[in-house]
Amino acid sequence: MADQLSRVFAALADPTRRDIVARLTQQDATVGQLAAPYDVSLQAVSKHLKVLEDAGLVTRSREAQRRPVHLEAEVFDLMTKWIERYRQQAEERYRRLDAVLAEMDHDQEAATEEGTAS
Repeated sequence: MADQLSRVFAALADPTRRDIVARLTQQDATVGQLAAPYDVSLQAVSKHLKVLEDAGLVTRSREAQRRPVHLEAEVFDLMTKWIERYRQQAEERYRRLDAVLAEMDHDQEAATEEGTAS
């Protein structure tokens, strides 16, 4: 799992690959369609797709003469679970910090009230 997760995050580290993934959320596309908005060769886009494919983010199928690229959304579940685990841990830390700060605030208010009552 960690190895695949590393490949996924490494693949998504590149802005062009992130853009390709974002475009594939709309619909499957051929290499030519994916390359159209970029000022790069089809070969360069194919290299990006190879990285995404190795990470398990996309697959290529064969439909007649076309080879559409398909986004494998299940991989996002792996990423989401990993992120969610650490998000929950961070939120728990913040809840504990909030409790400590609230207690400090309460103590300071009590001390202030004692000082004005004397």
